[in-house]
Amino acid sequence: MSAAEPRWRRLEPDERREQILACAVALFGERPYAAVSTTELAHRAGVARGLINHYFGTKRDLYLEVVRRMVTIPQVAVDSLPDGPLEERVEQSVVWFLDGVSRHSRTWLAAIGAEGVDTEVARILAEADELAADRVLEATGLADVVAHREELRALIRSYGGLVKATAREWLVRESLSRKQVQQLLSTALLSIVRDVVPKIQSS
Repeated sequence: MSAAEPRWRRLEPDERREQILACAVALFGERPYAAVSTTELAHRAGVARGLINHYFGTKRDLYLEVVRRMVTIPQVAVDSLPDGPLEERVEQSVVWFLDGVSRHSRTWLAAIGAEGVDTEVARILAEADELAADRVLEATGLADVVAHREELRALIRSYGGLVKATAREWLVRESLSRKQVQQLLSTALLSIVRDVVPKIQSS
């Protein structure tokens, strides 16, 4: 670290909070929850330990915030999509997801893997799935569709299951390349929007 960027430099509260969260994302990806201490988190972030409690509460609260960050699609991901054809928007949506997962693969895998053993994580994942359904409908131009809305959201939640399973094939089993995963997820979402959605709307 250069002299121009001291470890303990003063940051605005939002910047400091984001710095702590980024370090926690990295640490919880390196080791299991029980093997990470708040002292180590503070040292990695370059802050006093009390600041972790100030911004997040307990280590458990910080961990749950890490899970939420890993699995939640932010509004900016949709807002930053190009105003182009459906194919381009779908492709860029998939690229955004794969970029994020590849940056923090171990943390993301640990988060989705805790669904069956941690009720609080399961709740966060369920909330993220619901939000993802709305985000994907927005990204594909279906945000204002009212008829059969819940069925459309169910379609996207089902697609979300494919997304997670396919990402595991890529990241864990290494049976698919990133390019193959991108092709599969883009093609599947396009097929849902073009072929399945119209049939549901006309039923």
